[in-house]
Amino acid sequence: QVQLVESGGGLVQPGGSLRLSCAASESFASIYAMGWYRQAPGKQRELVASIVSGGNINYADSVKGRFTISRDNANNGVYLQMNSLKSEDTAVYYCMFDGRTTIATMRRLYWGQGTQVTVSP
Repeated sequence: QVQLVESGGGLVQPGGSLRLSCAASESFASIYAMGWYRQAPGKQRELVASIVSGGNINYADSVKGRFTISRDNANNGVYLQMNSLKSEDTAVYYCMFDGRTTIATMRRLYWGQGTQVTVSP
């Protein structure tokens, strides 16, 4: 069973920074997209940032200019650098891979377990 392992969440003051990391427990034969989503209490899960295989990157309007997504192709990793954090960024952050592992026959979405980010004075 493939696992996406996230790290880097925590408590930070407004204006601070955090860097989230996500790595897959197995190798992927093909990755079509990687991304970060978040879900705040009482709200639906929303896309924060994504990067597709061709390199195109998409950000939610609320994080443009503050967050940066990057990928490590060699290690099947994806990162989210979060700067100038605001209280409204408080949420559980999930990483997502859209791809096919080396032992799988089909493409599918994989999700991490989530990491809490809390922005508070």
